[in-house]
Amino acid sequence: MTTATYAPPVAANHVFADSMTMLRRNLVRAKRYPGMTFGVIFMPVVLMLMFNYIFGGALKTSTGNAHYIDYLTPGMMLMIPAYMLVGVAVSVATDMTKGIVNRFRTMHISRSAMLTGQVVGTWIQGMIGVTLMTLVAVACGFRSHDAGIGKWLLAIAVVAALIYALNWLGVAFGLVAKTPESASNLPFPIVMLPFLGSGLVPTATMPTGVKQFAEYQPFSPIAETVRGLLMGTPIGHNGFWAVGWILVLGLGGYFWSTTLFRRKTA
Repeated sequence: MTTATYAPPVAANHVFADSMTMLRRNLVRAKRYPGMTFGVIFMPVVLMLMFNYIFGGALKTSTGNAHYIDYLTPGMMLMIPAYMLVGVAVSVATDMTKGIVNRFRTMHISRSAMLTGQVVGTWIQGMIGVTLMTLVAVACGFRSHDAGIGKWLLAIAVVAALIYALNWLGVAFGLVAKTPESASNLPFPIVMLPFLGSGLVPTATMPTGVKQFAEYQPFSPIAETVRGLLMGTPIGHNGFWAVGWILVLGLGGYFWSTTLFRRKTA
């Protein structure tokens, strides 16, 4: 078993600087490994194009929208947070299994910065992905006629909060996984949730059982909230559930990941 010489605790005023250092490290790593970036940012965009141009003609009648892209885009925005979950899990598992964390433990650096830098770095990549998807959707004909700048900012804030929340959950998956390969598989059930909700078609079109699951899983109320802000559809109680689910996922992921990290680096 490898032993490490532990560095003294880091002063509180150094935590921010250490977090920025770890953030830069993770952004540089993302640039050096574009394959992972493509998988978690560009694949959702490819899926949106596929659903719009291949299945859109058949699905638009169930949505009540003359242009399926108008219904599809708010739901597809949530694909980015789900896919970023895989990226952060693999990155954390890679660091844990290749000895990088043990090297950091011997340095005068805040341990919390290791996780914060990873989460914030992946959040920035996720926001770039959401921006790219929105631009592609506009090029495909998406128009949000009923939303002013205020509603657009609220919709972006909801998606940004979901990315941040799921990133902490991704950190926990990466800490639990034994290998980077297994870390890419653990988040699979969550990655599938945007497909099994109201992001692609209304839940009213689904059979009993599937409909109930789709309505009460986290991504449906979040999708309906974003759709309501951008397209003017009724939000109702979905806004309350969206905020609740984001808080549950974020706080649960944060406490789970920080607890695991303390145990593994003790």
